[in-house]
Amino acid sequence: MSAELKKINQECVGSSFDDFLQEEGIYEEVTETAIKRVLAWQLKQEMKAQKVSKAALARRMKTSRSSVDRLLDPKNNAATLACIDRAAKALGKTVRLEFVDVEKDESALCPC
Repeated sequence: MSAELKKINQECVGSSFDDFLQEEGIYEEVTETAIKRVLAWQLKQEMKAQKVSKAALARRMKTSRSSVDRLLDPKNNAATLACIDRAAKALGKTVRLEFVDVEKDESALCPC
């Protein structure tokens, strides 16, 4: 990478992506979808690591396979915390949620 590109990458140009999403009025929707996609991905990865099928997870959770399918669907934002918690426990895991100050949130793409 050239010195000029490195300099451009190190500078903060314009507003953050979060600001853009807020200006477009879609910040909350995009954030909810991103969180659900990460949860679905983590659940799939843990099932794969433990070699647990959807049917087996459903039995452990005492629910239907279609419920597990909805939980694993990254586009389905209807998963409840209770359902996510049951899935985690069925895999010997726990769910951790936390509130983070907006100013201290390190997920912002541009620390302007």
